[in-house]
Amino acid sequence: MLDDLILKSAGRFVTVTFTKKSGEVRTLTGRMGVTKHLKGGVSTLDATKFITIFDMVNKGYRAINRETIKSVTLNHETHV
Repeated sequence: MLDDLILKSAGRFVTVTFTKKSGEVRTLTGRMGVTKHLKGGVSTLDATKFITIFDMVNKGYRAINRETIKSVTLNHETHV
C-alpha cells in the first residue's frame, strides 16, 4: 500500500522512511521519474521487491525494499 503511494507520486517530492539492509532506519526525500542522471543500461533489481527513486539530497538513485517501508509523506500528509 505505501509503495503504491510512491509509485503514483507522479514526479512530486516524497519522503520515505524505511529500514536499510544493514538494519539502520533511513529517511529519504526524492522523486520518481527522474531520468537526467541515467547512464544507460538495464536495471538488475527485481521491480517486484524494490522501488528505484532519485534521492534529491545525495543526488543519486536509491533502491528501497518495498517490505521495509515504514512511512511515506506526500503532499504534506504522512501515511504509516
